[in-house]
Amino acid sequence: MSRNDHGTATAEPLAAGAITARVSEILSYYPSEGAAVKANLARLLSHGRLGGTGRLVILPVDQGFEHGPHRSFAVNPPAYDPEYHPRFALAAGMSGYAAPLGFIEAVAGNYAGQLPLILKLNNHDLLWSDDDPIPAVTGSVEAALRLGCAAIGYTIYPGSANRQEMYENLQFIAEQAKSAGLAVVVWSYPRGSGIDETSGETALDVCAYAAHLACQMGAHIVKVKLPSDHLYQDKARKVYEELDVPRSTVADRVRHVVQAAFAGKRIVIFSGGSKTSSEAFYDDIRGIRDGGGFGSIIGRNTFQRPWDESLEFIGRVIDIYADADR
Repeated sequence: MSRNDHGTATAEPLAAGAITARVSEILSYYPSEGAAVKANLARLLSHGRLGGTGRLVILPVDQGFEHGPHRSFAVNPPAYDPEYHPRFALAAGMSGYAAPLGFIEAVAGNYAGQLPLILKLNNHDLLWSDDDPIPAVTGSVEAALRLGCAAIGYTIYPGSANRQEMYENLQFIAEQAKSAGLAVVVWSYPRGSGIDETSGETALDVCAYAAHLACQMGAHIVKVKLPSDHLYQDKARKVYEELDVPRSTVADRVRHVVQAAFAGKRIVIFSGGSKTSSEAFYDDIRGIRDGGGFGSIIGRNTFQRPWDESLEFIGRVIDIYADADR
């Protein structure tokens, strides 16, 4: 380990073209994929301060589309500028940057070869209220290739009455992406009339099920919410309680979700959620690390802070994942 200009620990940079044993192990989990897909997974796993460790911290900025620009960026006005986010991801040593078509198009040519990009292919807005959301397809595999992306992203909402259409679209788009040599990242968020918003969306059994569904539809990387210790489905609760599945700590719950993702043979990362206090957030990051999670995808907790504060914040997160804070 060495120290960067901000005083945080950083792994020694990989030699050009080098792949660590841990990254090679993770790539071996995908024996049916071609060289191009594996190369793009390696791009993500080898970039930034966590490069080579098998862990990821990705910056997602789809919130302007999903929540509205005012709710997303007014607290930190420089973040309205599409250039702000990839510049920050590079400065902080993050693993990659994910966004919808407009934000990626606005910056891709300026960051070619410098930062792995993930094009988010579907999004939904809040100008229409719907208990059963179905995101519109707002990008394409062809656009991801044109823009030099390493991966495409796609959201599914298990629990929505429209889930079957999302599943079918995901399978089709994932097949297109893999044929084009792109990695597939799936946001799997239980939501809709089939799931109670307050008790179901982050229940342990539901989050584990959501991760497994994404893996079954071909995801290489799965993004889920950090689960609570609540059990939502009656039939699932009976099994969990009979088998005494550990769930009292964040690490226990993360370990279970990773187990549901093909016994840890699919990359599972956890969302950062809404802006929260740093110490509580760091405790969750330690739980993800200790439970065998592959990392985090952190949006609002990144760009809703002033630049220097956010650099320190993300630097601490990366330190935790790099085992530099023990």
